Amino acid sequence: MCRPRAGRTEDEEDPIRIETIELREIRLALREPFRISSGEVSERRILLLRQADADGAEAWSECVAGELPNYSPETIDTAWLALESWIAPRLLGRELSHPSEVAPLLDEDLRGHRMARAAAEMGAWALEAVREGVSLSELLGGERSRVETGISIGLQASPDALAAKAREAAAAGYRKIKMKIEPGADVEYVRAVREALGPDMALAVDANAAYAPGDEPTLERLDELGLIMIEQPFEGGDLVRHAALQARLRTPLCLDESITSPARAEDMISLDAGRIVNIKPGRVGGYAASMAIHDLCRERSIPVWCGGMLESGIGRAYNVALASLPGFTLPGDISPSARYWARDIVDPEWTMDRGWVDVPRGEPGLGVSVDADAVEDRTVRARLLD
Repeated sequence: MCRPRAGRTEDEEDPIRIETIELREIRLALREPFRISSGEVSERRILLLRQADADGAEAWSECVAGELPNYSPETIDTAWLALESWIAPRLLGRELSHPSEVAPLLDEDLRGHRMARAAAEMGAWALEAVREGVSLSELLGGERSRVETGISIGLQASPDALAAKAREAAAAGYRKIKMKIEPGADVEYVRAVREALGPDMALAVDANAAYAPGDEPTLERLDELGLIMIEQPFEGGDLVRHAALQARLRTPLCLDESITSPARAEDMISLDAGRIVNIKPGRVGGYAASMAIHDLCRERSIPVWCGGMLESGIGRAYNVALASLPGFTLPGDISPSARYWARDIVDPEWTMDRGWVDVPRGEPGLGVSVDADAVEDRTVRARLLD
């Protein structure tokens, strides 16, 4: 669904014409290593884009691809290649009447590379918001002035260590606590958290596809712990095994890696392979696909929430704007800047108030300024495309 345009009237001709796209790789060290079932990250290599039009309007965006192909086949290096070789040439100098035209343009004879495409497509939405003088949330059709946030806690060395982290998160006001799990670090770890926080805390687990055929009895034991969801236990392409497991569980399965397009979300619903969707705009190819999944799930009464990919404050701005849409009914992984970074690259940094993050609806574009000096200091390579 295309959202209504804010600002100019439909009769006014002012096409989007992207004149330059700058690529930058920066390095940001995490406050502490973050470990999931497929690996550990202590420093993020982040690919940033800066798109500008002929009048000097500009918008930054972020590609969420990681350094290694452990979450997705894409990496920061494949994304750089895709943007430089195939995506930017399709956009530069082309006149577009609305950012919703970018996704179909990038779909033509270009398979995969969804994270690279998302970085360019979402940047075009932000550029249009700047040009129209409206917030990104408003341009998307967002309705909320603040969004609920949860926390994602990486794998810990012991149940006690995980329970201690969870207590800290609860004290900080997070409205959902999600714990990474893997075989051998699952039921007893989560049980320790449930016992520490009591029956009312919203708890979830995320396996990042760490489980395999034969692990179903272990996953069934999680049903005892009152979780709001079990996220992505099996490999992303395996909707059939997820459907068989969902039939054995009371706890809803939430799919993440499995949902790479609106069609995949429809398949999940048809097969009852999951009952919640984690929408990560980078994973599905950008805002157009994210909004289509949002609309489909809202129509089918499937809850959705916005996941995180260890983004900088730039990527977080895009997630906050998306999470302001009405169908995002569960707390997202939209932690404040200080959760991950000693110093973010945006001003003001993202903050949280008792589990809520404000949506900057009164500011045009992202609602935060990019600290150009901080970006420059952390840049390890750059390329200007025109």
